Amino acid sequence: MAETSYETYSRGQQRFDMGDPIGAARILAPLAATEPRNRTMLELLGRSYFHSAQLQRAEEVFRTLVELDPCDAWAHIALARTLERQNRGTEAAPHRRMHAAMSGGSLD
Repeated sequence: MAETSYETYSRGQQRFDMGDPIGAARILAPLAATEPRNRTMLELLGRSYFHSAQLQRAEEVFRTLVELDPCDAWAHIALARTLERQNRGTEAAPHRRMHAAMSGGSLD
């Protein structure tokens, strides 16, 4: 019997929670290909990439999240932090400001 999307996501979450973001990303990446608009799964995949220093992949996922929901403050700050970690502060600044505007003024 094939594993459901929820079961796959749960396995990815478990790997992430156990401190294995690379393992989580390996589990979640195929799911992202079949469910490219699943924001919950994309958030965990982006976090997995970020925590395993796969910053270009994290950036792609976080950009997708911003495109899917431009009002998602968390996606903006995640993208900003990913860009900053790549020494791309100028590109990160608008996303950091957007997060601040949506979350009550904090730039963090």
